[in-house]
Amino acid sequence: MISEKLKKGHLLIAEPSIFGDLSFSRSVILLADHNKDGSVGFIINKPLKYTIHDLIPDIDARFKIYNGGPVEQDNLYFIHDIPELIPNSVEISNGIYWGGDFESTKELINSGKISKNNIRFFLGYTGWEEDQLETEMECNSWIITENNYENKIIGKSAAHFWKEQIMELGGEYLIWSNAPENPYLN
Repeated sequence: MISEKLKKGHLLIAEPSIFGDLSFSRSVILLADHNKDGSVGFIINKPLKYTIHDLIPDIDARFKIYNGGPVEQDNLYFIHDIPELIPNSVEISNGIYWGGDFESTKELINSGKISKNNIRFFLGYTGWEEDQLETEMECNSWIITENNYENKIIGKSAAHFWKEQIMELGGEYLIWSNAPENPYLN
């Protein structure tokens, strides 16, 4: 059953057939939570033109902000690998944590104790109601994979991440790794 395959910490790779959708075309999503009530994830490979300093001027850092998904895009979320420094963090899996005390986080960034390889910020998130993600999986919208990067995924470059994931799948997916983002423009 699909629901048993879905676990927080897994990656959802957008099928190549999803194109034209600004949020999900060529997306890789870190599944931050999955339970009987629904699922939450963050698109980890879609950087925006903003930095954390642009959004919160009292943070003296230029960490990129990513499009986490189409839900609540006026809210800032973050994942990190330093729960010992950020109180009230929630473990996703494999040493990746979600959220925590934001005031402490700001102070740690400003004092240089948190680097861009420890934390990733998102505007919005991706959310699915009960059984919605399972339905999308049955329609072949997503490919489920293990997160073999574990907490190193936080510092992973987003530039070619979807392509790398598609190439790792091999087989019929290899042809898509070099296809243009919009095949109609080829």
